[in-house]
Amino acid sequence: MPEPTPTTWVRSERQGPVAVLTIDHPPVNVLSAAVLEAISARLDEAEADPDVRAVVLASAAPKAFAAGADIREMAEMSPSEARRHGGRGQAVTRRIERLPLPVLAAVHGACLGGGCEIALACDLVIASEDAQFGQPEIQLGVMPGWGGTRRLPRRIGATRAREWIYLGRPVPASEALAQGLVAKVVPRAELLPTTLALAQELAQRSPIALAAAKAAVLRAIDPSVDDGLAFELDLWSRLFGTQGQREGMAAFLAKRTPPPGDRRRWREESLGLPWSGGPERPAGRKGDKRGAASR
Repeated sequence: MPEPTPTTWVRSERQGPVAVLTIDHPPVNVLSAAVLEAISARLDEAEADPDVRAVVLASAAPKAFAAGADIREMAEMSPSEARRHGGRGQAVTRRIERLPLPVLAAVHGACLGGGCEIALACDLVIASEDAQFGQPEIQLGVMPGWGGTRRLPRRIGATRAREWIYLGRPVPASEALAQGLVAKVVPRAELLPTTLALAQELAQRSPIALAAAKAAVLRAIDPSVDDGLAFELDLWSRLFGTQGQREGMAAFLAKRTPPPGDRRRWREESLGLPWSGGPERPAGRKGDKRGAASR
């Protein structure tokens, strides 16, 4: 059996002027480094094709759009390794956001963590009635690191975003619609046809005007997005190596409930973070497995 190539995990097909990019990483489209690379490669192909006028992101997994980042891949990362990996995730979401083509997400099933952050980067999200959104990273001892803390508040407002991020609970499609993340909720059977119809309609508009409008809207709602993403990535990566991150991810992989958090190592784990009052320091060095808490 041949080794999978980077783009194996994301299929690409054309529906007239619409490129349909389908994530196909069974069973629930976990977003490993290889899958992130595949998404980026397919977006590059879509932009390079002069006949493509719109992009739809979809899923081949019956139970999920994308169930989040690969926890097994991340569990033992040092802060410096986490920074590089978080940079991959942010690069994909920023690629979607900067693509001079409208990008629509057709979301069914679980759309959690990094999967939710990818949906947040899209111009419009269409969801099936069974879709569930969420940023459950807090349950793993970390926080959103691929743009969630930046994009979620601008989509649904600060109060709702705090609720999502602080509690980590799943949010049904109907609630995500009411809060403004989702543009439309439809029965599962109508999800892809509805999303494709909207993409086809957008493809009839002037491509240069759409690209300009997309850039202008982004500038209007978040003129300092890059600074915000850099701050998020710094905080996210520094959480690696803390007791909460190690225990939270180990519990997830073992399919058990993580222990409740405590502040016994608060002073040392907070060193260099915004609330510590001390000087900031680098997030970590290559190969340093001890993490921020140990230095």
